[in-house]
Amino acid sequence: MTIGLVGRKAGMTRLFTDAGESVPVTVVVVVPNRVVCRKTQEKDGYSAVQLTSGVVKPGRVSKPKAGLYAKSGVEAGDGLWEFRLVDGDDLLPGHTFDVTAFKVGQKIDATGTSIGKGYAGVVKRHNFRTQDASHGNSLAHRAPGSIGQNQTPGRVFKGKRMSGHMGGVRRTAQNLEIMRIDEARNSILIKGAIPGPKGGRIILRPAVKSR
Repeated sequence: MTIGLVGRKAGMTRLFTDAGESVPVTVVVVVPNRVVCRKTQEKDGYSAVQLTSGVVKPGRVSKPKAGLYAKSGVEAGDGLWEFRLVDGDDLLPGHTFDVTAFKVGQKIDATGTSIGKGYAGVVKRHNFRTQDASHGNSLAHRAPGSIGQNQTPGRVFKGKRMSGHMGGVRRTAQNLEIMRIDEARNSILIKGAIPGPKGGRIILRPAVKSR
């Protein structure tokens, strides 16, 4: 499989190996994904496929998307996600994918939006150490300290680690191993942690850096 699947993070649990070792896993629920639109090299300049998952009320879909669903003859879903295709893939609107598209032991990349932490200081955001609790320190225990230099260069360099918005960004965890696939519950159990809160959208793709 060269494309991916779209699911939701259900939470974390653990599995036990035959040797009794505890393995932390993330549970991703993947309802069947449906092909909505096919992009071709001749018509669009590139080869890709658009997938949707779940079911939403027709009134909650914008008119452009409603027209796309009607043209493809596919029931409206709760989003559209596009995956590039390699040469030779032939997928038409209406084709469905489920958890059986992956296999146990396969390495995958999981993409999600990390949990937003709001505005955070440098201690929490960048793991700065705190200043002295005593010895004359006054109201600067968690302050970042100096951020600049002398008259030359006389400015703060771009990329300086400072306080600011933390989390709520798109992140990808690479080379995660699939530990178990539960077809009855449409679930994939993946070793390790995946970015995002419970219920967050997760995109699973075959690993691009696996050997």
